Amino acid sequence: MPWLGMIVVPIVLVVHVALSPDRKAEVMLILSAGALGFVIDTGLIVAGIFTPIVYLFPYPFSPPWMVLLWMIFSTAINVSLQKLHGHYLLSAVLGSVGGPAAYYSGAKLGATTAIPGTSDMLILAVAWAVAVPALFWNAGRINEKYIEETH
Repeated sequence: MPWLGMIVVPIVLVVHVALSPDRKAEVMLILSAGALGFVIDTGLIVAGIFTPIVYLFPYPFSPPWMVLLWMIFSTAINVSLQKLHGHYLLSAVLGSVGGPAAYYSGAKLGATTAIPGTSDMLILAVAWAVAVPALFWNAGRINEKYIEETH
């Protein structure tokens, strides 16, 4: 039921923002994470690193369901992962392990047309080792701007 995530994730995002004490900052973080994820995943698709099952957007664009995964991941940055703020090396290490593991797991569940090989996993590790610290850096900038404005 691949369509289920397209319904559930937006609802979870709305609930997250509604419960957040800094709604504007969270919305900006979620949207920027979605944009970053779209660019990174589209680049990885173009490079042939993986080929997701396509829904709505034509190949080689990252499908909306993958963008939603980036968006839902970003909701943890200021909550359960907040202790990683400013710890860019640690977030890079965690990203280099967790990112490829997520893509591999998704592939095993049928979200891609093939299981990524070793070289593909290494490229995913590098991409996520850059992406996760970038998300934390961006969250810091957004938090500085929007939270200071409201407090």
